[in-house]
Amino acid sequence: MAQLSVMAAPYQNVQTVIQRPDGCYWYRHVGPVETTMLPLRTVDGRRICAQRVAQAAG
Repeated sequence: MAQLSVMAAPYQNVQTVIQRPDGCYWYRHVGPVETTMLPLRTVDGRRICAQRVAQAAG
């Protein structure tokens, strides 16, 4: 989870992250109208998936 915190853009709640069957991470976004799951993204907008986290660790 620590690596996700480093990779993720700061406006996302990494405390609510789950990994979906596609291998990518999603977080719970609480908006003014609804709460929904959104893909966890890097600062430059790329989705964060298990393969990318493993590459960052190695």
